[in-house]
Amino acid sequence: MIAYATRRILLMVPTLFLIMVVNFVIVQAAPGGPVEQMIAKLRGSAVAATARVTGNGDIRAPTGEAHYRGARGLDPAFIAELRKQFGFDKPPLARFVLMMRNYLTFNLGTSFFQDRKVIDLIEDKLPVSISIGLWTTLFTYLVSIPLGIRKAVRDGSRFDIWSSAVVIVGYAVPSFLFAVLLIVLFAGGSYLQIFPLRGLISDNWASLPWPDKIADYFWHITLPIAALVIGGFATLTMLTKNCFLDEINKQYVLTARAKGLTERRVLYGHVFRNAMLLVVASFPAAFVSILFSGSLLIEVIFSLDGLGLLGFDAAINRDYPIMFGTLYVFTLIGLVLKLISDLTYMLIDPRIDFGTRGG
Repeated sequence: MIAYATRRILLMVPTLFLIMVVNFVIVQAAPGGPVEQMIAKLRGSAVAATARVTGNGDIRAPTGEAHYRGARGLDPAFIAELRKQFGFDKPPLARFVLMMRNYLTFNLGTSFFQDRKVIDLIEDKLPVSISIGLWTTLFTYLVSIPLGIRKAVRDGSRFDIWSSAVVIVGYAVPSFLFAVLLIVLFAGGSYLQIFPLRGLISDNWASLPWPDKIADYFWHITLPIAALVIGGFATLTMLTKNCFLDEINKQYVLTARAKGLTERRVLYGHVFRNAMLLVVASFPAAFVSILFSGSLLIEVIFSLDGLGLLGFDAAINRDYPIMFGTLYVFTLIGLVLKLISDLTYMLIDPRIDFGTRGG
């Protein structure tokens, strides 16, 4: 296990590097960088934000067919100072090398437009995203495991058929559409106004007694967590069902039944322990999936001040230090949790040895 973990840790370095390279190249090719954003703000022109600054301080249209004189009237020296302030006085390769060198010591730079260190912003927002991810994963397991077990025990029954229809809908419809539906139904959209629409806590949260603080927190996260659970329980439910069906048909189950054990004893005394190995070991991977793929849009929709909303705002404003800083942290967390997932599987079931499969 130690050798396998070591190989995986060493493999994280080129994987992380390649991801950063690809995203850096894509961002450099996209129009509307931070210099263009600043010029657009100075001139009050939305068009300038989608153009590209040329070497002489002019702005070239993204299509390249003609010069757009969006910077006319601005001192070329001022444009050059802007480029230097944002680090664009250096070639792209030099900027990337400097960025990765700083990232090795978790020096993620300073936000272009918020005047704060990126690492401080991430530390402020990360607890919100982790909180959403943990609660969503927990409730997803609480729903999916009992449902998957019941579907396996009653395989082929009416319950299995209609619940499969629910699972298919949950798998096909993304979480953000469920979020919109919940807002319309329960957050004052068109019908009831039971839950708040925005934020993680109320404005007067600090002055509330601690029981009310807890209640207020859960009151605010009910709809976001519900949307993520509804949109994410399908895969885990089918995984649980298939694991139980696979174990139920094995010889040791037939032997236990032949000895006269009750169905409940067979199911929860023998089958449950073996069938849950894969489900429990997949917890870190499920958390990563919920945290990275689902919570971003949910944070935007419900205005939750987490990493997803931070990264979204950074992309809109072309705040490159935040964009690359959050990408670096997200990717690193994902790689580490994927390793933990594999190691957890090996610890739960010693028969599994990824090392013998070439890592």
